Amino acid sequence: MPITNNTPEENVQGLFNRIAGNYDDMNNLITLHTHRHWRNVTMKKMALKPGDFAIDLCCGTGDWTIALAKAVGPAGHVVGLDFSEEMLAIAKKKVEAVHFEDRITLVQGDAMHLPYPDDTFDAATIGFGLRNVPDASQVLSEMARVIHPGGQVACLETSQPTQPIIHLGWQIYFNLVPTMTKLAVHNYDDYAYLQRTTAEFVTAEQLKTMFQDVGLRDVTYQQFDLGAATLHLGKRPYSGH
Repeated sequence: MPITNNTPEENVQGLFNRIAGNYDDMNNLITLHTHRHWRNVTMKKMALKPGDFAIDLCCGTGDWTIALAKAVGPAGHVVGLDFSEEMLAIAKKKVEAVHFEDRITLVQGDAMHLPYPDDTFDAATIGFGLRNVPDASQVLSEMARVIHPGGQVACLETSQPTQPIIHLGWQIYFNLVPTMTKLAVHNYDDYAYLQRTTAEFVTAEQLKTMFQDVGLRDVTYQQFDLGAATLHLGKRPYSGH
């Protein structure tokens, strides 16, 4: 699979450090608050068990990390990993606010090179981060590597509607996103980048193939809001399957 994002990693890291303070508010504005519904559906489909050990890549300000920690309960644990120290600083405050310091470990790290041995976690998730890494296939490969056989990989990502009329409306809306953010937080360039990565990322069907290419099986996907976002799920097979 070719490189999926040509923007240098240090530039992307700087961008997320700059937008961290406005990230949650802008995410609510851009998705019209629907990202919460997408995550809730994802959690139900993952069906995590109390006591599970999970890792949330590109965890950002920690909302999905906290949702995972609630699902695995006090006997479980979640690692939230992100390369942006400013995003992690906000996530830390959220973790402290819900008193989950004993359930969540926040780590500054690179999703392309996870600092964990094989077969460490029961589940690995990534939300709205896969399109921002240089090589999405490598990240998926790392996610598959660090979960146990039978473990699950979940990716929630912005997507592109395939129906022509819906796709046209989607294009018009997303082309307005940088202008919306310029008016709201006076930041056009950074959100123009995020709009561009959404438009240039692989299709839902292509991402399904990428899941399969790294060895994940039982791969399924579900699209939300006429294709504005897509949930992909896959499992690491047991030996011989």
